[in-house]
Amino acid sequence: MSAGAEPWRAPPDDEAELERRLSDPTPALLDALRRCPGDIVVLGAGGKMGPSLARMARRAVEALGDGRRVIAVSRWSSAPAERALRDAGVETIAADLFDREAVARLPDAPNVVYMAGQKFGTSDAPWLTWAANAVVPAWCAERYAESRIVAFSTGNVYPLVPVASRGATEDHPLATSGEYGASCVARERVFEWSSRTRGTPVALVRLNYAVDLRYGVLVDVARRVAAGEPVDVTMGFANVIWQGDANERALRLLEHCASPPLALNVTGADTIRIRDVAARIGALLGREPRFTGAEAPDALLSDASRSERLLGSVRVVTDQLVEWVAHWIARGGPLLGKPTHFEARDGRY
Repeated sequence: MSAGAEPWRAPPDDEAELERRLSDPTPALLDALRRCPGDIVVLGAGGKMGPSLARMARRAVEALGDGRRVIAVSRWSSAPAERALRDAGVETIAADLFDREAVARLPDAPNVVYMAGQKFGTSDAPWLTWAANAVVPAWCAERYAESRIVAFSTGNVYPLVPVASRGATEDHPLATSGEYGASCVARERVFEWSSRTRGTPVALVRLNYAVDLRYGVLVDVARRVAAGEPVDVTMGFANVIWQGDANERALRLLEHCASPPLALNVTGADTIRIRDVAARIGALLGREPRFTGAEAPDALLSDASRSERLLGSVRVVTDQLVEWVAHWIARGGPLLGKPTHFEARDGRY
């Protein structure tokens, strides 16, 4: 689908089409990048979201035709992932962001998207998570003090809130259980410190949970339903967003970076009930879902009202995304094998 086309209804049938949709820029993104001239550097671009975000940025600047560069930085543990980005016109740099000197050598760019971080493995190596989520941001903030920085954060900076609420707003006190959530609060505070002391314009993307059909909360639920495994409903509610919409929102936030930083919940507008989603997926797959646990009165939820007012509605609504996930699972589409562990209530990952 080209920029400006109507949202799709039919689900993608293969990875090529999935990748194309994940990286499809919108007219609003083109307008935002016109107002944010210059090259774009994506730090930590080798994760689950980084490649599609870098492709979206590249497709957008190609549509603008202004010759700017999109540069993706990662250690690149996956050579095919790096090669695919190069084939798409994205420049790649192999660099270890734990290496302060390597960070200092990265190219100048007025636009930076920071996506580096660590979640899983925190329980076994909390020291590494703290280094990844608090030390590395300090070095990157120092290197790009004169740039606009969109820094990915997480809804895990919030505590569990009553399910009857719309979720935590951006003004909610940051209080979280577990070392992962605490280290993510530290990441935000590091970028805030740099913004307040150096004047760096920053936007903090409090994301939960992105879905791209190969991973995500809906995929976790669908996989269990398809396999006849029980779905744990103790964490009975969640927020989700199509990864393509999350990518688009993050890139558009380059024009909204501010000092002090702008914090924004980036997720879907509605709250999903895990039991209802499992039932819908079961109906689409012809499988009767099984359940375990009892719904708790609170959950990890974020209120997306502010992002809806600032950036408008998402392109792929939750009902459509559920149908896409069910279709993908039914046809045996490839999965990343990286469960979200959204059901964890103690902050341990």
